[in-house]
Amino acid sequence: MGFLLTVSKAIDRLNAGFAVIADYLVLVAVLVSAGNALLRYSLNLSSNGAIEIQWYMFAGIVLLGASYTLKLNEHVRVDLIYSVLSTKGRLLVDIFGFVVLFLPVIGYLFYLTWPFFLRSFLSGEVSMNAGGLILWPAKATLPLGFGLLFLQGISELIKRFAALAGLITIETKYEKPLQ
Repeated sequence: MGFLLTVSKAIDRLNAGFAVIADYLVLVAVLVSAGNALLRYSLNLSSNGAIEIQWYMFAGIVLLGASYTLKLNEHVRVDLIYSVLSTKGRLLVDIFGFVVLFLPVIGYLFYLTWPFFLRSFLSGEVSMNAGGLILWPAKATLPLGFGLLFLQGISELIKRFAALAGLITIETKYEKPLQ
């Protein structure tokens, strides 16, 4: 289990690095968006490429940040049963969810998005808009994001098993959002 916990920590560090990229993409997206709006309304200049790059950055923000959100236990959860369970019960529900639902679905999404990206990359696909950008970088965020999310699911599964064995302690408390 020690080796698996080392793998889990490495996955956590990898996703933390991509989360930093996602953080900076937020700043860059805001600056590009503000600059684009300023140019459009003050000088009547606009660019399809400037608009598309905002979409690319948004895809990067969401898909590169999702795995770190899972690591922080900040993802959306159905809490009807989860909130009344003991810590062991929560760990068992998490393990069931990762094995039966999360990993198969995320693995399948990776499987579907890889050829989607690869076709775009190999063909040099470009946006049909005048002044548009190449499309493969945006499409690359799909398999990359789902791949990172799959790895983080493995990491979380390892941590749940280690917590059940008493090797580590993880926070399973879930605070229901204010309504």
